[in-house]
Amino acid sequence: MSVADVKKSAQERMTKSLETLRADLAKVRTGRAHTGILDHVTVDYYGNPTPINQVANLTLVDARTIGVQPFEKKMAAAIEKAIRDADLGLNPAAQGDVIRVPTPPLTEERRKEMVKLVKSEAEDAKIAVRNIRRDANESLKKLVKDKAISEDDERRAIDDVQKVTDKFIADVDKMVAEKEKEVLTV
Repeated sequence: MSVADVKKSAQERMTKSLETLRADLAKVRTGRAHTGILDHVTVDYYGNPTPINQVANLTLVDARTIGVQPFEKKMAAAIEKAIRDADLGLNPAAQGDVIRVPTPPLTEERRKEMVKLVKSEAEDAKIAVRNIRRDANESLKKLVKDKAISEDDERRAIDDVQKVTDKFIADVDKMVAEKEKEVLTV
């Protein structure tokens, strides 16, 4: 393994951590409805847990309502139950073939809880990025110990890894600030 491999691996893993944070933040509810809220809901489809978007068409009816159109009519009750049991604070209502899922407006207290959740997700992402930095630095130290690189090369590489880490931490902070603003906007 070379210095370039260590840096590339660290950068790829940090990018994955950032993508995971982005996906986790998408699940956090804001005042508006969006179909991403239901992404992790699974429906019992003939005995198999299946993501809701594979058994129904998700659309936005208006700013506060999600429309769920099951591909099979007999799945409507199972989908409605899955949404209710997902612990999202949503109360779906069947209207003919379509299940309407109104998203209630968030109270100030609930918004503050959401901000705490967002900050917690951010801290987890920062910890993941720092752990990746630690692993990269240990790999570099091992290369020096194995006499594959010089100590000067190691110092330069550690500085480069730190710069990449700082960039990703700044990206995490930026994403969290945007999500906080979105959550707190009434």
